[in-house]
Amino acid sequence: MKKGKKKKKWSQRVTEESDALDLEEDVFMKKDATQIAHSLKASAEQSTRRKTNPFRSAMSMLVFYINRAGRGLPDKRKATLEDAKDELRKEFGKSK
Repeated sequence: MKKGKKKKKWSQRVTEESDALDLEEDVFMKKDATQIAHSLKASAEQSTRRKTNPFRSAMSMLVFYINRAGRGLPDKRKATLEDAKDELRKEFGKSK
């Protein structure tokens, strides 16, 4: 590996190069849970490569990100991402 070049973690590669969804750039960095959910929903519905329904694909990507990046995120950021799960359920009409 060359100097100055960081090696990407496998989880980052999955998020960026998912075979199921083409995610909007920096979707998980959005400050609003509703915006995150809306973007994930749009990506899931537009995907022709996903292996399951759009809701499950979008939720899986969100949960994957939370589980992998969650250890290093501030509590406020984690809360926003957790709120995005509820917003995603609303977007797909699957509220509790």
